[in-house]
Amino acid sequence: MSAVMSTQAGQEKALRLLRHLPRVSLSNIKHPMPRPPGQRKRGQHGGDTHGSGNKGAKAHQTFVRAGFEAGNTPFYLRIPKEYPYRGHHLKRQYPPVSLHQIQLMVDTDRVDPSQPIDLTQLCNSGLFKVDPMKREFGFQLTDDGMDEFSAPVHLEVQWAPERVIAAVERAGGTVTTAFYDIPSLMAMVDPAKFFRRGIPIPRRQLPPQDAIGYYSDPAARGYLADPGQVTAERLALAQKYGYELPEIQEGVLTMRKDPRQIFHGLEPGWLVNLESKEVWRTLDETLSQYYRS
Repeated sequence: MSAVMSTQAGQEKALRLLRHLPRVSLSNIKHPMPRPPGQRKRGQHGGDTHGSGNKGAKAHQTFVRAGFEAGNTPFYLRIPKEYPYRGHHLKRQYPPVSLHQIQLMVDTDRVDPSQPIDLTQLCNSGLFKVDPMKREFGFQLTDDGMDEFSAPVHLEVQWAPERVIAAVERAGGTVTTAFYDIPSLMAMVDPAKFFRRGIPIPRRQLPPQDAIGYYSDPAARGYLADPGQVTAERLALAQKYGYELPEIQEGVLTMRKDPRQIFHGLEPGWLVNLESKEVWRTLDETLSQYYRS
């Protein structure tokens, strides 16, 4: 009888103990497998390196960089180098102007269609800006709105693709691509500020070597191209895109600047007085020859 009572008391004690003990987890059970001989714990026996030793790259945490090829010539040195951005700060930039914007400015009288629409007219509209100090050399004409373009105007831009030229000429207009150097651009982006300086109108410089081919190409309507070849290219472009080439009448559509000229109606070397509204011409033959050369 005493043995049965002792057994029941032990069971009740074990149940009470289990009620107060925490649940079994990985943190309160012991690994059943013994530790292999010779394996030390981290920092055991007074160690302070946490298993990293006291010599070498592992101890100093100076691991090799990603992609290291163990003494061989690395991949990025075996492959020939390419420099996609070499000289990028020296390349000429051309902010975009779309045909939709040109048509909108003509419809809202922001530009005068009875005069050639060049860089000066676009900048004076207040809608576009060119900063020559940021290597911006003018505008490029884009094809946005070319299906709705119907203004017979003469556009002088710095870059124009073939489809845009076709859209302008189909509407009865003309396109000329012209180059301007930085001093000329400084005068064209703000003519009033330039005239108040009281200096003569500079002569336009010829395009650099890498651009002379484009501005001499009749297919690109370059201002240095032969007019006869430009007429032939106009006809070829009309046949290619399938439209009837309108006849150009004498007037604004045939107005062209001299390769040394910046402003329409003003020659290089002249002075413009805004207060008295006078234009002063030079009488010195040497200066006249200089600005015409």
